[in-house]
Amino acid sequence: MMFNHHIHAALARERRDTLLAEAASARQARQARAGRLQAGVTAGSRTVLRDGSHVLIRPVRSTDAPLLADGFTRLSATSRWMRFLTPKKELSPAELRYLTDLDHHDHEALGALDHGNGRGVGIARYIRHAGDPYAADIAVTIVDDWQGRGLGTELLARLSDRARQEGIHRFTALVAAENVAVARLLRNMCARLTGRESNTLEYEIALVPSDERDGDRGVLLPR
Repeated sequence: MMFNHHIHAALARERRDTLLAEAASARQARQARAGRLQAGVTAGSRTVLRDGSHVLIRPVRSTDAPLLADGFTRLSATSRWMRFLTPKKELSPAELRYLTDLDHHDHEALGALDHGNGRGVGIARYIRHAGDPYAADIAVTIVDDWQGRGLGTELLARLSDRARQEGIHRFTALVAAENVAVARLLRNMCARLTGRESNTLEYEIALVPSDERDGDRGVLLPR
């Protein structure tokens, strides 16, 4: 019996050491992924929108809290409500940290900066479902005076690319029923209406492989 006890204790230690090694490996992988992102694509790329406006689109950084706070102040009360589905006057320090301190794997966000003055004008974000690693919730927010220029479409297309790289197969979105602009954007991305409440609509977007996309614009094609 004592022999069996020692065997079980040794196996338990081995299992513990294995779990610790796996956790360390996963942590190192996340750090390496963040490092590659920082070195490779953090600089972003310049884009010309359909009205001729120039923006810089790049991943959100942990130092972007002031940019995000400034962009929030330039949203109308209606735009804020449609983004958060509740009246909201400001973003708390904790909310700003959560929205900018990302792992770029389970939580990713791409921001658009006005190329002329460097102020934030739009952001698209996904957060992976806790219970489904292949699905992620999304949100797209454009400051009021930049709406209607095609920025939301550009951000969502690029966010789709990032999501595919991180193994996400579909997006879900909860949208205010009166948010006609975002509903149109999602339909243009071949979103499927999956639920309806009195004040909200639920959509799902299947992310197709890159070789099934329409050219290099990231437009999603129906299956």
